[in-house]
Amino acid sequence: MGVRAWWLLALAAVAACAERRPPPRPAPPAVAREPVRPPRWQPAPVVADGRPVPGGREHVVRAGHTGLAIARAYGVPWRRIAEANGIGPESILRIGQRLFIPAQPQNAGRGRPSAAELAANFTLDIDDLLSGTREAEPPPPGAPPPAAPGAPPPPARPASPAIPALVWPTEGRVILSSFGPKPGGRVNEGILIRATSGSPVRAAAAGTVLYVGEAIESFGLLVLLRHEGGVVTAYGHLEEALVARGEVVRQGDIIARAGRSGAVPETALMFQLRVGRKAVDPLPHLRRPA
Repeated sequence: MGVRAWWLLALAAVAACAERRPPPRPAPPAVAREPVRPPRWQPAPVVADGRPVPGGREHVVRAGHTGLAIARAYGVPWRRIAEANGIGPESILRIGQRLFIPAQPQNAGRGRPSAAELAANFTLDIDDLLSGTREAEPPPPGAPPPAAPGAPPPPARPASPAIPALVWPTEGRVILSSFGPKPGGRVNEGILIRATSGSPVRAAAAGTVLYVGEAIESFGLLVLLRHEGGVVTAYGHLEEALVARGEVVRQGDIIARAGRSGAVPETALMFQLRVGRKAVDPLPHLRRPA
């Protein structure tokens, strides 16, 4: 057989093999990923090793400490510690700062409370999250040494901040809007808007993300935004959060998806407006959609 004939046979064999090659397999279908949920807030461990002082204890703030972690360690509500030390919603704990931890009235004259008593005393609300979840920071350069603990004089009352015009955070009918005290000692501090699962939740005003998490079980997944003048808006019962703490958002930006997390019987958005630590009826400040 000549060389030319041999090459022709070889090429024919290669072509035959190519014809018998199986078609490429289709790519596997894309697997839908579950939305990334932020972990449930857990305070960093704090040792309740403060020395006794009249009326309570003196705690030295260390790196990684948060107000809520300190509150849980001593079994004293954070709002009581904050009030006793003049800590407002905008305050930052400083490493080396000495905090006065007031004694719980029921523990006066007794030793350290039990673990069950500590757990029962540790409760959370949105006010606690405003100043209690930020980790302590180093003191500014040249700052004077921390003052001795104790209840300082009440701070001067600041001027009432201007509340910005708010856009509606989501589309839907308001199903709970009666703001204020209710029978049985309950208080409604916001509104509840019926929503579709996964529908966008928008920032009611420009601001900075203050908190994202599920520390308050009844509110489920919660986002807090800080605005100018100490104004805060809260968005609860979310399915998914699309922002992270410290992120700056514009008015109308999508920050989350509506859901049914927490204690809510149907898909809805809990919306609150707060000035400092005080809840304000949001309805007069919301701009009706066209």
